[in-house]
Amino acid sequence: MTEADMRNAVMANDGAFDGQFFYAVKTTNIYCRPSCKSRTPNPQNLLFFQTAAQAQAAGFRPCKRCRPDLPDYRPAQA
Repeated sequence: MTEADMRNAVMANDGAFDGQFFYAVKTTNIYCRPSCKSRTPNPQNLLFFQTAAQAQAAGFRPCKRCRPDLPDYRPAQA
């Protein structure tokens, strides 16, 4: 998967990509699932990670809306 594919998934809030990667926003120090319904980030502020653990190791904290640190949490179903 290319960075452009991941960026497009984030911009579209595409839940089909949940679990395949996580994105972090440099300006907020938060990481999310691709389907997160929070405000759409500026594309130049995005970083991509394969796992939530990698995002946390890089110093980002989990989003309180989509809870990427909880594998079984399904915000779209709530």
